[in-house]
Formats: sequence, structure tokens, C-alpha cells
Amino acid sequence: MTRKINIFDTTLRDGEQSPGASMNTEEKLVIARQLLRLGVDVIEAGFPISSPGDFESVRRIAELAGDQATVCALTRAVDKDIEAAADALKYAKRPRIHTGIGVSPSHLRDKLRIDEATCIERAVHAVTFAKSFVEDVQFYAEDAGRSDYDFLVQVIQAVVDAGATVVNIPDTTGYSLPEEFGARIAYLMDHVQGIENVTVSVHCHNDLGMATALSLAGVRNGATQVECTINGLGERAGNTAMEEVVMAIRMHQNELNGHTDINTREFIKASRLVSSITGMNVQANKAIVGANAFAHSSGIHQDGVLKKRDTYEIIDPAEVGAGASQIVLTARSGHAALKHRLEELGYEFEGEELDKLYEAFLNLADKKKEVYDEDLESLVNEQGREGEVNAYTLASVQVSCGFPLKPTATLTLENTEGEAITVCEYGTGPIDAVYKAVNSIVMVDNDLSEFSVNAVTRGIDALGEVTVRVKAANGEVYTGRGADGDIIVSSTKAYLNALNRLIAEHR
Repeated sequence: MTRKINIFDTTLRDGEQSPGASMNTEEKLVIARQLLRLGVDVIEAGFPISSPGDFESVRRIAELAGDQATVCALTRAVDKDIEAAADALKYAKRPRIHTGIGVSPSHLRDKLRIDEATCIERAVHAVTFAKSFVEDVQFYAEDAGRSDYDFLVQVIQAVVDAGATVVNIPDTTGYSLPEEFGARIAYLMDHVQGIENVTVSVHCHNDLGMATALSLAGVRNGATQVECTINGLGERAGNTAMEEVVMAIRMHQNELNGHTDINTREFIKASRLVSSITGMNVQANKAIVGANAFAHSSGIHQDGVLKKRDTYEIIDPAEVGAGASQIVLTARSGHAALKHRLEELGYEFEGEELDKLYEAFLNLADKKKEVYDEDLESLVNEQGREGEVNAYTLASVQVSCGFPLKPTATLTLENTEGEAITVCEYGTGPIDAVYKAVNSIVMVDNDLSEFSVNAVTRGIDALGEVTVRVKAANGEVYTGRGADGDIIVSSTKAYLNALNRLIAEHR
């Protein structure tokens, strides 16, 4: 029997640190439910001391998880951080405090400005203090990938002796080569007394595109926990992608002497959910979950796959939830066909919700020859956004533009009291005119920092999905999305969605 490799998901903590990927508490809860369906062993729910919102997210996810997964909260090696984490995890059935300190020469000299002895002293104190609140304490040796081997042994030995149950060896900057990182883990396994009695974890970043390879090297040399995120989301170039490392372990169980308990058939749904909520698109050629991961355009490949799938596919698409649809949805399709396809995609709609979605589906199908899975995903997400309690909702928008006309937008928004407000504004283009009209009604200081348009599917009749990011006066970034067959409408919806989120956060 191979070793069990625990999957520690940090999408809601390290993943959220990706610029523009911030999530509110309700969005984090939606993702947490999907992580539980995946069967992850540990959910790192946030950094409680960082903000009231993060504290509340950790608290509610701890209640949600029950005994299905360990819920972990991050801290620095600071007493008030640890106290806040313990308070947020108060109702967790399986709580874990994740504390630590930098251990590389760079971190000791330039960031912390302390010597090695002080580093060890702080590490031991943090673990001991955390142990006074919870039994399960994980220690991270930040920037271990660039640390001195023997000093790293001293730190890890000290925290193991202090009672740490998990030791996290991160390649924080993605600097290492897989062979060297594996050798570092092996060195710890050989030189730290009692390390066989704790969980050795690896947390690798993708700065040189090797996060998955680094994590697998760690597993090969003794690690029994991998820290990762959905879609590889994370700071800078991101973290180890859960879907990649889990499927690699699954394909090479014997060589790695390991297995996971992840329900891999939930990967595609998880990927799309995280992408939709964060507004971070998944590149088409992304391993496992990209749109082209199981697509074949070469005639030679097509011939081989048609004769026997595994001539060009080492993974059955169904294993990761990427099975091809057998139903072609058109305007002639009824409720039953739509409901069936939605269920295959992992959604359940009944009654009035289904009727509302079916109406939106018919409106789209009348404009398109075929409605694809991506169209349905967009419709579902759009319906979810329409269901939010918003300060303003779009009642109507109309633009006139062209040469030599001056772009003009006439816009009507409704506030929470049901009052309709109509304005007319000019702009340098139709979308500029619309956004000026929105601003004249909403009147919230913001700076539009990003605007992107994507065709949800192929073809000239594709649904247009717009993602915008706006920066508030305090520097916080809010993401908004909107989808419609009319790009002006989807642009208006996206901008209004972002501003409504900004308003909700500052009430």
C-alpha cells in the first residue's frame, strides 16, 4: 500500500494574494464547499489578523467544514496573530494554526534583521504558544528553498521538539531546481530526530514554472503533504496547481510511493468556479483543466484517438470531469434537455430558478446556432450575479455612435428603493460614454484599472463576457463580470457589478 499524501489547499489564502483575485466571505464559502466535494484534507481558510473579513471567512469555513477537513489559519510568529487565529478557529472540529518565520539569510538579514539564535527562539515560542490553543500546529520555515541546510535542520529540530505536528518546507520564491529541493527534503529526513513522527509538507511557487515538479520531488524524498491551489492561483507566477500534482501522483503512484483521496472528477467544476469568482482566466493550454487539455486538431492525432483514446491521451477526460457533451443545445431544446446538461456540469436547478435560466437560455439560443457548455456556465454565473442584493441594477442602456456622431449613452439605473434614474452622457467611445453615465449616478470614487472582453465560445454569434477591475480610493481592487450577446450591455453589467461590490464593502 502506498503512502497517503495529504492535499492542503491554500486557494482561499495564498491564492487570494494573486493581484485582483480577492474574494468576499460568501464567495470563499462557495469555493470551500467545492473543496469539500473534492475531498481535500486541509483548507487554509485565511489569515485572520489581516482583516475582519478574513477573520469572518475563517470562522464560517471552520463551522462549515465540520469533521470533513482540517481548517487551518495562517499567522506570523507573533502572539496577537496566533490569538486571532485561535479565536477564528474556536468552533472548528479539526483546527490547525499555521505559524512560522523566515529562515533564509535574505529574510534574516534584510527583512527580519535578526540573528539565527533569535530566529530559533521566536520559532519555538510561536509553536509553544499556538500549542496552548490547539493540538495541531503547523510550522512554516519561510524561504527554506534558499536557506542553509544545517541551520534549517536546527530550526526544524527545535520546532519538532516544541510540539509542531506539521513542518512546512516552502520554496517561497520558486528558486530551486527539483533535484536540489528533493535533496533538501531528504537531508531533513536524515538529520532531524523524530521527523518521522510529524507530517512533512512542501509549499512551492511557480516563478520558474517548476512548482509541480518541485512538489513531486519533495514527495519522492519523504514529504507527505503538498500545499497547492486550484488553477495554480497565487502570488506572482502562482502556486503548485492541485489538479496537476494530484493527477501526477495518480499516474505515478508506484514511483512516488503515494496516493491521494481527492475526487478528481470535481476538478473541472472547481477550476471553472474559481476562475469565475476571481476573474482569473485559465489559459487554454493549461494542464488538466484548460479548454484544450483534451482537444485534438491534428489529423494524425485525431485518427489515433478515434482508434484508441490512449494513443494521445494519458488521462481519460472523464477522470477530471471533462467528459464531452453528447447533447447539442439549440432553441428547440426543452426544459428537460437544459436541466440534464446543467446536471452534467454539476449544477442543480428546479422550479422558478430553472424557468428563469431557461428563459435566458432561449434568448441566447435564438441568436446562436448552438449553445455550448461555456455559454451555460456564463448564463449560470450571470443569473447568480443578478440574484445579489445590489445598490443599483441596470434597467436600460442605449448608445449611439459612429462617424461623424459623438458617442452618446442613455442609461437608466434603479436603486434599492425602486427609483429609476436616467442620465445621458457623451464619451470618446460608446463604452466610455456608458461608464461616464454610470459614474454620474453611482458617484463612487474609483479608477478603472482593467477592462477585458472574451468571446465565451467560438463564432461570430458568441456570447461576450466582460471582466473589469476597479481600484477604490483606498487602493483595494474590485472585480466585476457581465455577460450578454450585446457587448455594450455586458460591459455595463460588469462595471456595475464591480461598483456594487465596492459599495457593499464600504457601507
